[in-house]
Amino acid sequence: MVSSSIYKVITPSAFQFSTFRTLPVRRSQSHCRLFHTTRINTSPQSQGTFSRIGRRPRNMTSPGSRSPKSDLEKQYTSSTSSSKVDRKAKKEIAVPQPSSSILLISPQNQILLLHRIRTSSSFPSAHVFPGGNLDPYHESPIPPPSSPSRHVDSEIYRLGAIRECFEESGILLALPSPSPSPQNPEQKISQKETLHIDEKEISRARKEIHSRNINFSTWLAQQGGIPDIDSLHPFTRWITPSNLPKRFTTQMYIYFLPLSSSSTEVETESIPTNQGTEKEKEKETHTTPTHDGGIEHTAAEFAYCSTWLEKARKGEIILFPPQFYLMELLSQFLLPAGTDANSTFSIDELSAQRRQVLQFLQGDGGDGSGIFWGEKVMSPLSLGVKRKNGDGRVILGLDGQGPELEGRGRKGDGKRVVLVRFGKEGPREVEVRERREVLEEERGGEENGAKL
Repeated sequence: MVSSSIYKVITPSAFQFSTFRTLPVRRSQSHCRLFHTTRINTSPQSQGTFSRIGRRPRNMTSPGSRSPKSDLEKQYTSSTSSSKVDRKAKKEIAVPQPSSSILLISPQNQILLLHRIRTSSSFPSAHVFPGGNLDPYHESPIPPPSSPSRHVDSEIYRLGAIRECFEESGILLALPSPSPSPQNPEQKISQKETLHIDEKEISRARKEIHSRNINFSTWLAQQGGIPDIDSLHPFTRWITPSNLPKRFTTQMYIYFLPLSSSSTEVETESIPTNQGTEKEKEKETHTTPTHDGGIEHTAAEFAYCSTWLEKARKGEIILFPPQFYLMELLSQFLLPAGTDANSTFSIDELSAQRRQVLQFLQGDGGDGSGIFWGEKVMSPLSLGVKRKNGDGRVILGLDGQGPELEGRGRKGDGKRVVLVRFGKEGPREVEVRERREVLEEERGGEENGAKL
């Protein structure tokens, strides 16, 4: 399934794009995976110079300038002229399909990424969060396109996220079903407990559920469990831009695997090797991810946010803007334990990091919008090309909400932008910067006429 549905979030395809002659620039409110077109003046007289961000840049193919756009960059910099129809392509805008994705945090506060197969139709060869499309066979009823709840966090989105996480990683985010006592029929689980299921049954169920041979909720109930939907923390929604043939509305969540005392007890046992200790701990807590056998992924691994980000900066892995952006935000709280392989945080230290994340989610990210992270909607728009010092990366604005949510009071992140260089193999040199900083570098502080 697609996750990071966005980006799987994120989910989340190919755009049509052509260079434009010196025609008046039309502004639009279209959105992305996603974005406003950077228009190119191809006249010979204009070579070698660039226009301001948000206006027509000059020819960027002259010596010393940017190389021709890759198909991926064309996708990110294409735009439409209407929120209801793509006038240039003369076709109706595709309806965004509902999907959800989970930023799964391990007992050591590392994050899970899955390595997608090269032949995937979404995010080929990239590292993504577990997640994917809602499936009416498993999640029903799915809100219709005309329903406002189509783009709002709900039990349906949460159930889909938990199912996808199980299918793709083998990690089941579930609790034992409450067993009310005769004295207290309203009794509920007093603390988060782990639902233990035989590994062979888990392996069998993953395939059967993915193949739609058994309903996920039905199977889970048969195992004596319920999905742990209350422990999912909403963390932005991403909507694919209107000019793409395949579009998604993807709800992102954070889920913290328990800081269980059993993990600590196993770690203190006398076991000959570090490898043995790790295996015992994972067996006890059932948090060892495994890929889906090459159906959609070839690897599933926990690592610190900073580790994944550094790998992307070095070009060792591919991270699309949504995944990079969200991990960049979390990396300021979920810190690595240290360079020593034996370095670990105490339970209290890990708990403190998680509390900082939850406190962060209750703010608006510093953009003054008053919209908390659980309500923010990201539909990236290309603001132009960063020309300072010949940078050449695309600047993606994150404050757009997409045509489906126009006028509903929901926005994205007005404080930050993402810089990215799009190549044939995927996005590279991704960086999260403050919007005003980029504005000052590109405009010298001048805001008149700037889209930034």
